Amino acid sequence: MTRVKSKHNGRVTRDGIRIHEEADFAGMHKAGTLAARILDEVAEHIFPSQTTGEIDRIIEDKVNAAGAKSATIGYKGYKHASCISVNHVVCHGIPGDKKLKDGDVLNIDVTVIVDGWFGDTSRMYVAGKLSRKAERLIQVTHDSLMKGIEAVKPGNTFGDIGHAIQTYVEANRMSVVRDFCGHGLGRVFHAPPNVLHYGRAGTGPVLEEGMFFTIEPMVNLGRPETKVLADDWTAVTRDKSLSAQFEHSIGVTADGAEIFTLSPAGRFHPTWKMKDA
Repeated sequence: MTRVKSKHNGRVTRDGIRIHEEADFAGMHKAGTLAARILDEVAEHIFPSQTTGEIDRIIEDKVNAAGAKSATIGYKGYKHASCISVNHVVCHGIPGDKKLKDGDVLNIDVTVIVDGWFGDTSRMYVAGKLSRKAERLIQVTHDSLMKGIEAVKPGNTFGDIGHAIQTYVEANRMSVVRDFCGHGLGRVFHAPPNVLHYGRAGTGPVLEEGMFFTIEPMVNLGRPETKVLADDWTAVTRDKSLSAQFEHSIGVTADGAEIFTLSPAGRFHPTWKMKDA
């Protein structure tokens, strides 16, 4: 993968999107790899009867042990090192005393700060036995993320990313959540652009070398509508259908995309356990 060679690194586009320097890729890799490694290591702690609060405590301990900082603790009053979204929770699920049941599927989202760089990633897990319908939802969601990443290269648009995700998901008779999106990041948690997971090809800002952002499609088995609960964080599907999400942080290179949050242990997809068995 060819790295950034533009003479205009460090500028901001007219859409407010920062163009990073080649050296910045190393910082993002370091932060992204730590976030991914923590999600690798937490996998063994997910099982029926485990609480989401205990999973979050383990994650916070791992962030601290690495000498890093959690980006979410204190963010807009949030108190946890992760968001843990179970079954019909779409995103921003708050860890607590809830015990996982056999067959529950959950997304865990972690963002760490390492040397000022933000590493943001999420993936799916299963407690106990994975049902057939949940397995299919997880597979389609994972593959839609990869379809979106495949659309990343200079000269394409952000609409091309959303179009690739939406057409794949809807061809599999599922729906893409419209109420939440990916985002720019780097030395900040959230920055332009908004990365929509639906849209028309050829629309939106043009991709350029040095852009850093997340792609994090949320896919529902039912309809796409969501609602936010009274805690002002937890988003759920309105029809209570299952939801899944995968997220990578990436940088645009001269000929494609570089993923900063690859799983060091190859555990990004939850069926790694079944394949190892």
